Amino acid sequence: MPSLDLEGHTDTAAQARHRGATGGGPGGSTFGPVLLLTAGRAVGMVVAFLVPVVLIRIFDQVEFGTYKQLFLIALTLAGIAQFGMAEALYYFLPQAPRAAGRYGANTLVALSVGGLGCLALLVGGGTAISRWLSNSDLSGHSGTLGLYLLLLLPSLMLEVVQVARKRHRFAAGSYAGLDVLKAVLFVVPVLVVPRLESLLVGAVAFAGLRLALTLVYLRWEFGGTLRPSMHMLAGQLAYTVPFYLATLVEVVQANLHQYAVAYYFDAATFALYSVGCLQIPLVDNLYASAGNVMMVRMTEEIRDGRIAEAVAVWHDTTRRLALAFFPLVGVLLVCSHALIVVLYTERYAASVPIFMAAMLGILLSTFAVDGVLRAWAQTRFIFVLTVVRLLFTAGMIRWFLSTFHLVGPILVTGLANGLSKGLGLLWMRRLMKVGIVGVLPWRSLAWILVAATGAGVPALLVTAGLDLPPLLQLVVAGGVYVSTYVALLLRLGLLAEHERAVLRGWLRRWPRVWRARTPSGIADGKAAARHGH
Repeated sequence: MPSLDLEGHTDTAAQARHRGATGGGPGGSTFGPVLLLTAGRAVGMVVAFLVPVVLIRIFDQVEFGTYKQLFLIALTLAGIAQFGMAEALYYFLPQAPRAAGRYGANTLVALSVGGLGCLALLVGGGTAISRWLSNSDLSGHSGTLGLYLLLLLPSLMLEVVQVARKRHRFAAGSYAGLDVLKAVLFVVPVLVVPRLESLLVGAVAFAGLRLALTLVYLRWEFGGTLRPSMHMLAGQLAYTVPFYLATLVEVVQANLHQYAVAYYFDAATFALYSVGCLQIPLVDNLYASAGNVMMVRMTEEIRDGRIAEAVAVWHDTTRRLALAFFPLVGVLLVCSHALIVVLYTERYAASVPIFMAAMLGILLSTFAVDGVLRAWAQTRFIFVLTVVRLLFTAGMIRWFLSTFHLVGPILVTGLANGLSKGLGLLWMRRLMKVGIVGVLPWRSLAWILVAATGAGVPALLVTAGLDLPPLLQLVVAGGVYVSTYVALLLRLGLLAEHERAVLRGWLRRWPRVWRARTPSGIADGKAAARHGH
């Protein structure tokens, strides 16, 4: 499905893989559009990340938990009710430009039907959902949430059509502008009338405006050719159903731990849990970007029979992801308490252990196993791994919940992902014709882990030794960690020559950038401008 981002959630891995695969090959011709779209999405990610940070300071814990549950339901239903139709346009519009209007109309109809289904389910089953999730307040909002999904679902094809038709500037503008509009319409009504109903009214208004813009754009893009075709619909369904089934399983597995907590606990406890499950947008974006580039390069090497070179690409990608993700986990663990308190206030300090368990799961993002399997066209095995994750999570979540309390659900989800990655690596050995030693760059990973762990020691000492306010503690401990990690990377020789050159260039530029922002630097700049420099 396209980027839902209903209130700050990130895409599932399957969505990110499919969307990123449309970026093209490794050639420079795709760099500009990809950079443009990334910039547009970055604005949306920042805004979406800040929305719950604002709302948590307005709502009490029960109301914030209800808000999170409502949009968890919306995210799940939107993922299911799209039937994979919107994503399929990435394939059909470039393949058949003359029939694009008919494919677009079919998708619009299918998404509208999905929206109607969501509305009917939430209106008719609101009471049952409230009872199942142990929150009687949900039923009073289910009809409004259904209306929101009815209007939102057809509009989710907007950016897909723009990208597929190479309207990259339009798409970047849509990503950034509509996400800013969403944040405004979600937050401003709550500032005026601080109740959850105000947010939902704003959400419905946003969805309506987004749908209106989508209809206007589709009419402009396709003109009179925007007409449904039952004959072409059959071809669309034949393409989408297999991918949709895999995405469906992944959506269920990825969100199962949150539904389990909602089922066994009240809304206030769910609020604590949802804060602990804070998602870091950088992780999904970096994982998807690196995985997509790796997949394209590996596919070319495999096509030409250069298996050793394909393995080298995998090793290099894994090493670079480790360089980013290992220290990210380290600094988040060191600064976990300060980060949660700064973002969500002291009321949510109990979320810190959940947050720490969730951050450990980022380590698994180092291994882009799914990209390797896609390069070898092992899509059926990817589906098997997704089912294994779901079965393991569903079978073990109750025991983990009773044993580890609120840390249990996120812990079992991480273990399920680890099991899936492990099975994927074993399967990759056969594809790559290597042994255990050759399947991963073990030496590089070990030394990067040493550097990431070692950087945490002085940061922890600073945190323990200085009685600082949370925000200052976050800045100081984070700065000490990053500085120590970079120093260890250079000292241990863990960077390639071109990576060291990039780092040295950044370090040389940073003092100049910092000086330019100081009062004396600004004065010097003005003086230089007056003298024509």
